[in-house]
Amino acid sequence: MLKPEEKEFLLNSIRVINDYPQPGVIFRDITTLINNKEAFSFTINHLKKRYESYNLDFIAGIESRGFIFGAALAYALNIGFVPIRKKGKLPYTTIAEKYTLEYGFSEIEIHIDAFKGTQKEIPSVLLIDDLIATGGTALAGAKLIKQAGAQCIESCFIINLQDLHGAKEMQKHTPIYSLLDL
Repeated sequence: MLKPEEKEFLLNSIRVINDYPQPGVIFRDITTLINNKEAFSFTINHLKKRYESYNLDFIAGIESRGFIFGAALAYALNIGFVPIRKKGKLPYTTIAEKYTLEYGFSEIEIHIDAFKGTQKEIPSVLLIDDLIATGGTALAGAKLIKQAGAQCIESCFIINLQDLHGAKEMQKHTPIYSLLDL
């Protein structure tokens, strides 16, 4: 859990853009957090401290900003990183999961053998992304982890957009941790 001054520090490192990508939307731009060496290091170090006792085997990051946090955290924890990508982007045999968008559907994929290389019968995986809004992508990611033979022990987000209720829905499937609840 972050202290109030730590939350304020991270909030101040995130650029807010009004009316992007459409009118009425408040976009949280994390590029200003990741290019701020103190804020990015703080974020990864905080997550490392949280997860170093979890006995994780892998971190799975959702395309594309989940790759940034996930790969850095996997490195810090000395474990493997698994990308969850948009349909058609992975070169080997995949499994896929559809999820609902505001106007239709989309699909993400994971390699069928993404969680091989561990001695555990059921590998422990942390799912990570930059934010959770409605939760459709995150829920699809957690389902893919299970389909690939692993256990999603928690889902981690830098930002939880509370008004969109994605975290509440996601908590029905896996525990949630977020650094900033907005």
